[in-house]
Amino acid sequence: MSAHKQGTLRSDVSERDHTLGAKNAPVTLVEYGDYECPHCYRAHPIVTAIREQLGVKLRFVFRNFPLTQIHLHAFHAAEAAESVAAHAGEAAFWAMHDTIYEHQQDSDDALDDAHLVRYAAACGADPVQVKQDLVEENFEERVSADFMSGVRSGVNGTPTFFINGERFEGDWTNRQAFTAALEEAAELAHR
Repeated sequence: MSAHKQGTLRSDVSERDHTLGAKNAPVTLVEYGDYECPHCYRAHPIVTAIREQLGVKLRFVFRNFPLTQIHLHAFHAAEAAESVAAHAGEAAFWAMHDTIYEHQQDSDDALDDAHLVRYAAACGADPVQVKQDLVEENFEERVSADFMSGVRSGVNGTPTFFINGERFEGDWTNRQAFTAALEEAAELAHR
Protein backbone atom coordinates (compact mmCIF):
# COMPACT_ATOMS: atom_id res chain seq x y z
CA MET A 1 0.00 0.00 0.00
CA SER A 2 1.39 3.38 -0.94
CA ALA A 3 2.07 6.03 1.67
CA HIS A 4 -0.64 8.20 0.12
CA LYS A 5 -3.29 5.52 0.44
CA GLN A 6 -2.29 4.86 4.03
CA GLY A 7 -2.91 8.52 4.74
CA THR A 8 -6.45 8.59 3.35
CA LEU A 9 -9.66 7.96 5.21
CA ARG A 10 -11.17 4.89 3.59
CA SER A 11 -14.75 5.19 4.79
CA ASP A 12 -16.84 8.30 4.37
CA VAL A 13 -18.62 9.89 7.28
CA SER A 14 -22.16 8.53 7.41
CA GLU A 15 -25.31 8.62 9.52
CA ARG A 16 -23.93 5.77 11.67
CA ASP A 17 -21.03 7.97 12.84
CA HIS A 18 -21.13 10.06 15.99
CA THR A 19 -20.77 13.66 14.84
CA LEU A 20 -20.79 17.13 16.31
CA GLY A 21 -21.30 20.05 13.96
CA ALA A 22 -23.04 20.65 10.66
CA LYS A 23 -22.81 18.20 7.76
CA ASN A 24 -21.90 21.09 5.46
CA ALA A 25 -19.05 22.39 7.65
CA PRO A 26 -15.99 23.05 5.48
CA VAL A 27 -13.79 20.90 7.72
CA THR A 28 -14.43 17.40 9.01
CA LEU A 29 -12.09 16.15 11.71
CA VAL A 30 -12.26 12.39 12.32
CA GLU A 31 -10.62 10.96 15.42
CA TYR A 32 -9.94 7.28 15.92
CA GLY A 33 -9.68 7.02 19.68
CA ASP A 34 -9.37 4.61 22.57
CA TYR A 35 -11.13 5.55 25.81
CA GLU A 36 -8.33 4.09 27.95
CA CYS A 37 -5.46 5.60 25.96
CA PRO A 38 -3.55 8.26 27.94
CA HIS A 39 -2.70 10.08 24.68
CA CYS A 40 -6.41 10.28 23.80
CA TYR A 41 -7.00 11.59 27.32
CA ARG A 42 -4.46 14.35 26.56
CA ALA A 43 -6.03 15.02 23.15
CA HIS A 44 -9.58 15.34 24.48
CA PRO A 45 -9.31 18.89 25.93
CA ILE A 46 -7.30 20.02 22.89
CA VAL A 47 -9.99 18.79 20.49
CA THR A 48 -12.70 20.31 22.69
CA ALA A 49 -10.97 23.71 22.64
CA ILE A 50 -10.44 23.54 18.88
CA ARG A 51 -14.10 22.62 18.35
CA GLU A 52 -15.13 25.65 20.39
CA GLN A 53 -12.68 27.92 18.56
CA LEU A 54 -13.66 26.86 15.04
CA GLY A 55 -17.39 26.64 15.76
CA VAL A 56 -19.51 26.21 12.62
CA LYS A 57 -16.44 25.65 10.44
CA LEU A 58 -15.83 22.21 12.00
CA ARG A 59 -17.64 18.90 12.10
CA PHE A 60 -16.08 16.44 14.54
CA VAL A 61 -16.43 12.66 14.22
CA PHE A 62 -15.36 10.10 16.81
CA ARG A 63 -14.73 6.46 15.92
CA ASN A 64 -13.77 3.70 18.32
CA PHE A 65 -10.30 2.19 18.02
CA PRO A 66 -9.79 0.25 21.26
CA LEU A 67 -6.26 -1.11 21.62
CA THR A 68 -7.31 -4.20 23.54
CA GLN A 69 -3.83 -5.71 23.78
CA ILE A 70 -2.70 -2.90 26.08
CA HIS A 71 -5.94 -1.35 27.37
CA LEU A 72 -8.08 -3.97 29.07
CA HIS A 73 -11.12 -1.72 29.63
CA ALA A 74 -11.08 0.09 26.27
CA PHE A 75 -13.45 -2.22 24.42
CA HIS A 76 -16.09 -2.21 27.15
CA ALA A 77 -15.78 1.57 27.48
CA ALA A 78 -16.52 1.86 23.75
CA GLU A 79 -19.42 -0.60 24.06
CA ALA A 80 -20.83 1.36 27.00
CA ALA A 81 -20.69 4.60 25.01
CA GLU A 82 -22.45 2.88 22.09
CA SER A 83 -25.10 1.50 24.45
CA VAL A 84 -25.73 4.99 25.80
CA ALA A 85 -26.06 6.32 22.24
CA ALA A 86 -28.50 3.58 21.25
CA HIS A 87 -30.75 3.97 24.27
CA ALA A 88 -30.43 7.63 25.25
CA GLY A 89 -29.43 9.44 22.02
CA GLU A 90 -26.53 11.36 20.57
CA ALA A 91 -26.43 14.07 23.25
CA ALA A 92 -26.10 11.35 25.89
CA PHE A 93 -23.38 9.65 23.80
CA TRP A 94 -21.31 12.84 23.77
CA ALA A 95 -21.88 13.31 27.51
CA MET A 96 -20.67 9.72 28.05
CA HIS A 97 -17.70 10.29 25.72
CA ASP A 98 -16.66 13.34 27.73
CA THR A 99 -17.32 11.64 31.08
CA ILE A 100 -15.18 8.64 30.23
CA TYR A 101 -12.24 10.86 29.29
CA GLU A 102 -12.77 13.10 32.31
CA HIS A 103 -12.58 10.10 34.65
CA GLN A 104 -10.05 7.94 32.79
CA GLN A 105 -7.18 8.82 35.08
CA ASP A 106 -9.13 8.74 38.38
CA SER A 107 -7.96 5.24 39.35
CA ASP A 108 -6.87 1.90 37.91
CA ASP A 109 -10.50 0.74 37.88
CA ALA A 110 -12.05 4.02 36.64
CA LEU A 111 -13.17 2.28 33.45
CA ASP A 112 -14.34 -1.03 34.87
CA ASP A 113 -17.91 -2.07 34.18
CA ALA A 114 -19.25 -0.78 37.51
CA HIS A 115 -17.87 2.70 36.83
CA LEU A 116 -19.03 2.67 33.20
CA VAL A 117 -22.56 1.83 34.31
CA ARG A 118 -22.50 4.71 36.84
CA TYR A 119 -21.24 7.12 34.18
CA ALA A 120 -23.99 5.94 31.81
CA ALA A 121 -26.65 6.58 34.44
CA ALA A 122 -25.26 10.07 35.07
CA CYS A 123 -25.50 10.71 31.31
CA GLY A 124 -29.17 9.78 31.19
CA ALA A 125 -29.05 6.12 30.15
CA ASP A 126 -30.71 3.23 31.94
CA PRO A 127 -27.88 1.63 33.95
CA VAL A 128 -29.56 -1.79 33.94
CA GLN A 129 -29.75 -1.73 30.14
CA VAL A 130 -26.12 -0.63 29.77
CA LYS A 131 -24.96 -3.33 32.17
CA GLN A 132 -26.95 -5.92 30.22
CA ASP A 133 -25.48 -4.67 26.94
CA LEU A 134 -21.97 -5.04 28.36
CA VAL A 135 -22.63 -8.58 29.63
CA GLU A 136 -24.23 -9.63 26.34
CA GLU A 137 -21.69 -7.69 24.23
CA ASN A 138 -24.57 -6.17 22.24
CA PHE A 139 -22.38 -3.47 20.71
CA GLU A 140 -19.31 -5.58 19.95
CA GLU A 141 -20.10 -5.53 16.23
CA ARG A 142 -20.49 -1.73 16.16
CA VAL A 143 -17.17 -1.15 17.95
CA SER A 144 -15.43 -3.72 15.75
CA ALA A 145 -16.80 -2.03 12.61
CA ASP A 146 -15.26 1.29 13.70
CA PHE A 147 -11.99 -0.49 14.47
CA MET A 148 -11.88 -2.18 11.05
CA SER A 149 -12.61 1.11 9.27
CA GLY A 150 -9.56 2.47 11.08
CA VAL A 151 -7.44 -0.51 10.03
CA ARG A 152 -8.51 0.04 6.39
CA SER A 153 -7.50 3.69 6.74
CA GLY A 154 -4.03 2.81 8.03
CA VAL A 155 -4.67 3.61 11.70
CA ASN A 156 -2.19 1.82 13.95
CA GLY A 157 -2.32 3.88 17.14
CA THR A 158 -4.42 6.38 19.00
CA PRO A 159 -5.33 9.07 18.66
CA THR A 160 -5.21 9.23 14.87
CA PHE A 161 -6.81 12.21 13.15
CA PHE A 162 -8.02 12.80 9.61
CA ILE A 163 -8.76 16.27 8.27
CA ASN A 164 -11.16 16.22 5.32
CA GLY A 165 -10.20 12.62 4.64
CA GLU A 166 -6.42 13.05 4.81
CA ARG A 167 -4.41 11.78 7.74
CA PHE A 168 -3.05 14.58 9.91
CA GLU A 169 0.66 13.92 10.27
CA GLY A 170 1.39 17.03 12.31
CA ASP A 171 1.73 17.44 16.05
CA TRP A 172 -1.75 17.32 17.57
CA THR A 173 -0.28 18.28 20.96
CA ASN A 174 0.55 21.70 19.47
CA ARG A 175 -2.92 23.23 19.54
CA GLN A 176 -1.89 26.23 17.43
CA ALA A 177 -0.42 24.05 14.67
CA PHE A 178 -3.39 21.67 14.78
CA THR A 179 -5.82 24.59 14.55
CA ALA A 180 -3.83 26.12 11.70
CA ALA A 181 -4.05 22.87 9.73
CA LEU A 182 -7.82 22.82 10.23
CA GLU A 183 -8.13 26.50 9.26
CA GLU A 184 -6.10 25.82 6.11
CA ALA A 185 -8.39 22.92 5.23
CA ALA A 186 -11.40 25.23 5.68
CA GLU A 187 -9.86 27.78 3.30
CA LEU A 188 -9.11 25.10 0.71
CA ALA A 189 -12.68 23.80 0.95
CA HIS A 190 -14.00 27.27 0.06
CA ARG A 191 -11.86 27.58 -3.09
